[in-house]
Amino acid sequence: MIKHKFPAKWTVRRLDQLGSVSRGRSRHRPRNEPSLYGGVYPFFQTGDIKAANLYLFDYAQTYNEKGLSQSKIWEPGTLCITIAANIADTAILTIRACFPDSVIGFIADPKKADVHFIKYYIDWIKLDMQQVSHGTTQDNLSLDKILRFDFVVPDVREQRKIAAILSAYDDLIENNLRRIKILEEMAQNLYREWFVKFRFPGHEQARFVDSPLGMIPEGWKVLQVKDIADVNARSIRKEKTPAEIAYVDISSVSSGSINKIETIAFSKAPGRARKVVQHGDVIWSSVRPNLRSFSLIVDPPSNLIVSTGFAVISAKKVPFTFLYQALTTEDFVSYLVNHAKGSAYPAVGTADFENACVVVPCKKLLNTFDNEMLPIAIITNRLKVKNTTLRRTRDMLLPKLISGEVDVSKLDITISEEAAA
Repeated sequence: MIKHKFPAKWTVRRLDQLGSVSRGRSRHRPRNEPSLYGGVYPFFQTGDIKAANLYLFDYAQTYNEKGLSQSKIWEPGTLCITIAANIADTAILTIRACFPDSVIGFIADPKKADVHFIKYYIDWIKLDMQQVSHGTTQDNLSLDKILRFDFVVPDVREQRKIAAILSAYDDLIENNLRRIKILEEMAQNLYREWFVKFRFPGHEQARFVDSPLGMIPEGWKVLQVKDIADVNARSIRKEKTPAEIAYVDISSVSSGSINKIETIAFSKAPGRARKVVQHGDVIWSSVRPNLRSFSLIVDPPSNLIVSTGFAVISAKKVPFTFLYQALTTEDFVSYLVNHAKGSAYPAVGTADFENACVVVPCKKLLNTFDNEMLPIAIITNRLKVKNTTLRRTRDMLLPKLISGEVDVSKLDITISEEAAA
């Protein structure tokens, strides 16, 4: 547990003394019953919360009326806290939505707590929450365990000042994330238009022929991934280990993004830090592929190493911009999910990636596509690097502000009317 000397005027409170706290609801078993889904009610899961930065916007599933009847609607401003699968990840709802009982909802009492401050406080004590969550089969953070944690807090106005400083960084991060999303959607749409709908330049004159994946333009091929890329080709050699590495674990990767790169001495790195990654590689989590933990590597730091839980796919006969789009389509995700083995942590192997089939166009069209995609990949990477710097600065300030080490009580910080309401 974090031990710290807080300012004398700050008070000790439990989370339920700062607002209302209760679990999400998903009564139906099995939880993945198809008849619950496909309606108009947004349904956020633990993976959506993990992938979020500060606010919850994006969701992959919706409940219908039947799904809603065994769940409940939560209002915007609710702090979502994951208690299973990934522990103590947090994000704030921006829309009315449902979430399962593997998520706890906190609604701040405006006279006692600021929801952003509480979110940052939980981020600060996240490791402590994870430590008390370890179980024999699966980690779990119960509501009872959360309510055992002390929250040492200043008055609500000072909470808002602290939150305003930290959220200024997150607002910049969110703005960059929106730009990244637009760029990535542009890339996905172009790939889909050319290589799925076959509306590529010159498609009007194309002849179509039969293939194992249906009708494709004449001159195109259906190839396995192993024909156009190497999978898991490089690992650290025992006789040639670097003194220091930039390490990425599975928990640090979400859909299209690396949220944390840890610089550590190789001698202190975990045993799973073994796979060498280079510019243009695609990394894909082999475990629980339904979570879509993948990323394209552009201009990586030297000695970038990822966990053995990743598949590292290196383009060899196609541009990496094409390979990345081909390996992140919904069809490819479904292929991995269907081939994953295991109940608690379904996983795919190297052969599953190697044997996947991809429609590959002629070389001229591949080069045209790469010319369109490469500038997007470069700009996207620059924005991601900026976000890494912003997160590093925010995370450096967070413990000093949340603990009261840096006094903000006398700072003239403008607080929006919405935040003060």
